[in-house]
Amino acid sequence: MSSSSLEETEQLAAWLAARAEPGTVIGLDGDLGAGKTAFSQHFARHLGVNGVVNSPTFTIIKEYEGRLPLYHMDVYRLSIDEADELGLDEYFFGEGVCLVEWSSLITELLPERYLHIQLETTGETHRIITLSSQGEPYGEWCRDLNEKWGSWNEQQ
Repeated sequence: MSSSSLEETEQLAAWLAARAEPGTVIGLDGDLGAGKTAFSQHFARHLGVNGVVNSPTFTIIKEYEGRLPLYHMDVYRLSIDEADELGLDEYFFGEGVCLVEWSSLITELLPERYLHIQLETTGETHRIITLSSQGEPYGEWCRDLNEKWGSWNEQQ
C-alpha cells in the first residue's frame, strides 16, 4: 500500500484494530522515523485505549487497557537472549494484542502466526506499507485488504 498521509495509515490501523482478538501479534519494522510508533498510536486509539501511547524504547514493554489489553513492545535495544528472558510467550499467547516494534530482530521468538508490517519512508509524509501474513487469520486479513483497497503488497 502506498500511504501519502497519516490519515491513510490510520485507516489501516483502524481496520486491523477492529479485527484484533486475544493473541493477535503484529510485528512492525522500518527505519527510524518510518512511522512504527505513529501506527501503534492509531491502532491503540481504535482498540479503545485512552491516554497517551508513546514509544516503549527504554521500558521495552508498555501495557494499555482498551477493548483488549494492548502490549506495545520495542525490542530494538535487546539481544535475542535478553528478549527470550522476558518471557514474551506469555504476552504472545495471552488475552491481549501485541504490537512489536523492530520485530525482525526477534523473528525466531515470534509465534508461528503473526502479521508483519514493513514501513518504508519515501517522502516526508509518504510511506510504502507492506503486509506479510504468517498463517491465519492474517492471510485472510491481507486478502480482505486487497479486496477492499486493491493496493496492498501481500507476501506470504
